[in-house]
Amino acid sequence: MIGYVVNELGSAELQDTPKPIPAPNEVLIKMEACALNFADLLLIKGTYQEKPALPFCPGMEIAGRVVDMGADVSGFSIGDRVAGVAGHGGLAEYAVLEAAATVALPDAVGFAEAAAFQVAYGTSHLALSHRANIKAGETLLVFGAAGGVGLAAVELGKLMGARVIASARGEDKLAIAKAAGADHVIDSDAPDIREQIKALGGADVVYDPVGGAAFDTAMRVTNPDGRILAIGFASGTVPQIPANILLVKNISVIGLYWGGYRKFAPKVLSDSLKTLLDWQVEGRLTPHISHQLALSEAASALSLLKTRKSTGKVVVVA
Repeated sequence: MIGYVVNELGSAELQDTPKPIPAPNEVLIKMEACALNFADLLLIKGTYQEKPALPFCPGMEIAGRVVDMGADVSGFSIGDRVAGVAGHGGLAEYAVLEAAATVALPDAVGFAEAAAFQVAYGTSHLALSHRANIKAGETLLVFGAAGGVGLAAVELGKLMGARVIASARGEDKLAIAKAAGADHVIDSDAPDIREQIKALGGADVVYDPVGGAAFDTAMRVTNPDGRILAIGFASGTVPQIPANILLVKNISVIGLYWGGYRKFAPKVLSDSLKTLLDWQVEGRLTPHISHQLALSEAASALSLLKTRKSTGKVVVVA
């Protein structure tokens, strides 16, 4: 089969690679769509918290049809339309998924849409509901609000009844966040960003996939008894948390590594994904896919993320 392979020399390219064989608890799918994430760039560099053995294909979010399955798998049939998240392997013609973290796709949900919203919407759904326990009427501040997870947080926060302040860079990205439901938008490069947020009443919950200066701002604008969700560090700077501010303001910093649930609580992921698929079928979610490219263009697709030329999600399709 053809896959986009990261090899022992640290390079990545399209090449022939063995078709994976499903383990007893896995399903083998013919890939129809694979959505990309910033984490894929880190995987390729070898700086992600998970380090697959070389060689490997990146690509976490996968949708396709079941073509084989392990001996212990039940509840799926050959030809089923499914979606799921693996640690890697999606940028190839065939990929394996753990059956416990795989869900059947309703006919109304396309493969590209299904791939595109698993990590982004799944991360934001678990962060806001499971970890921060956001309540209707609270104010949610979202940094990186035009990116994959940030845009999903804007949309889900609004769906859950929050008042949403979105921060992103530039008018075009702010317009996308506004269209997703943000009540207020603020340019992340504004020199008075803290003052603008405070003028809006501060934030009860902050969703931060950026880190660095964004996290510093979050510490200053979070209201007493508020929560800061540490989702990632796209800025490249992992913040150091001043515990004295946590103490004085009675605020909490809550970490979320969505992929970790694949190992210790996969049913939490599959239950969340089922809820999100129901909302998708009901027309309550609108995944934003800025680019769709073929597997032969995998390098260009990843470059869109690296150069920050995409909004929402980039999807590679078969």
